[in-house]
Amino acid sequence: MKRGRKRHQTTVEMQMTPMIDMVFLLLVFFMVAAKPVVPERDIPMGLPGQVAQEEVVDIPDEARVIIEPGGQIVLNEQSLDSPASSSLPELRAVLERFRLSAENAKSEALVTLAPHDTVPHQRLVDVLNACAEAGIKGVTLAGGGDE
Repeated sequence: MKRGRKRHQTTVEMQMTPMIDMVFLLLVFFMVAAKPVVPERDIPMGLPGQVAQEEVVDIPDEARVIIEPGGQIVLNEQSLDSPASSSLPELRAVLERFRLSAENAKSEALVTLAPHDTVPHQRLVDVLNACAEAGIKGVTLAGGGDE
């Protein structure tokens, strides 16, 4: 008697080619989907500018503006603008820098005006306007004299 057929036992092999293809596809997907690292963002960079001081720095606490009889403006022994100029751009620029340096030093910008007795009132008003345009609020008037 014949016994049943011998069954051929087939061995099951794992197909490696589709698995390798799938791994490469996943690798490409994650490489494209990942955000690239930008090394320039890691570098701390500070732009030049004005930095407030942590401690009070000794700067001249007051600017002295003398208005001479001819209308010439003298700020801390330095002549500025012409006597005919009513807008006083040089004085305004210097006062703005003075105010900014005082703010950075955490102090108040103070200006003392010392007009001569014969100076027209309009010249004093021009200087006050320059102080206001520079943002200086601490303005005082000194007595006139022969300064």
